Amino acid sequence: MPTESRFPRLAVLIDADNIPARHIEAVFDELASYGEPSVRRVYGDWSSSALSQWKEKARMLGLVMHQQSANTKGKNASDIGLVIDAMDILHAGKVDGFVLVSSDSDFTRLASRIREDGLQVIGVGERKTPESLRNVCNRFIFLENIAATPEPAADTPSPAKPPKEPAKTEKDPPSKAIPLVLAAMKKIGIEEDSYSLGQLGNVLVQIYPDFDSRSYGSAKLSELLKRTGRFEVTKGDGNHLMVRDKA
Repeated sequence: MPTESRFPRLAVLIDADNIPARHIEAVFDELASYGEPSVRRVYGDWSSSALSQWKEKARMLGLVMHQQSANTKGKNASDIGLVIDAMDILHAGKVDGFVLVSSDSDFTRLASRIREDGLQVIGVGERKTPESLRNVCNRFIFLENIAATPEPAADTPSPAKPPKEPAKTEKDPPSKAIPLVLAAMKKIGIEEDSYSLGQLGNVLVQIYPDFDSRSYGSAKLSELLKRTGRFEVTKGDGNHLMVRDKA
């Protein structure tokens, strides 16, 4: 009897010391297309006033708060607690993948270890995240591409103001994506004139886990390719989008 397919179960582990609380709702909205966040844990020193905003977000989203006291000055205490829990979850074998929400390169080895067991690793962090962590993940998502809330000036109350527009982060020019797309085309290695847009997108992420058309100001890959001026996007058989290098 065939088994019914299910949405992948994900363990979402959040380093509260390295991720602003205001972004977490956007993170879970983004993760909805990747799987079911069956494990939701956030790590930090909850006695610290710096995590006051995180406490409210954790209660609202049903996150399990793990206390990690900073026993050593200057050392992120959340790191070791998150790593230990991740290994326990990995060995329990009840999830299909992990989401590491942090900009800290200290989790690079953890991501590598999880992948050694054949599980998917999705990273979420700011653009300042070192390449070592970004590249070891199957997929890395920049907070700047999914966040819509600007940085608050302070925790103190302020007079009522009209709603602000979403924060605009600096985007890379479309031309910067051209060598990445050409590298993906080369990896596919098809001698034909056109490439499937879907396959091209998959290969781009395989080579560059942090590739995202939103980093270049485009909502979709097809839009980005057109904006480069280098590639032509047309409909092929069955209305599948095809990409051609015009050079």
